[in-house]
Amino acid sequence: MKSTMPWLTAGLAGLLLGMGLLLSGMANPAKVVGFLDITGFWDPSLALVMGGGLLVASLGFALLRQRRRTLLGEPLNLPTNRTINGRLVGGSVLFGMGWGMTGICPGPGLVLLGAGLDAGLVYVLALLVGMALYSLIERMRHPYH
Repeated sequence: MKSTMPWLTAGLAGLLLGMGLLLSGMANPAKVVGFLDITGFWDPSLALVMGGGLLVASLGFALLRQRRRTLLGEPLNLPTNRTINGRLVGGSVLFGMGWGMTGICPGPGLVLLGAGLDAGLVYVLALLVGMALYSLIERMRHPYH
């Protein structure tokens, strides 16, 4: 029988992320749009949240480079591709445009969905449609993979 520890750990990590998004204001689309609107009434407070997140993540990745397995004993699969190409840049631009127009990205979208807000439902449905379109396009590009 498989251990429930990975599920418990993932659940606690998700809960911690959701609480952090709520406490920092990152789950509030209006606050995010205020941060992204540098030509209007700019709200720089989320820069501190993002900076703190980058610092913690950088320290975490530095520690992970010394390991081959997770703390639960699972194989550690970190990204190795460092190629910057048109697909990466295009995807980043699309992500940024969606984030700028809605003030929502995947983590806060799930928080809003969990809170029962219509914006969360619309966002997650649009996210799923986008993922399905991506899969369809990839199958058309590489039909025998």
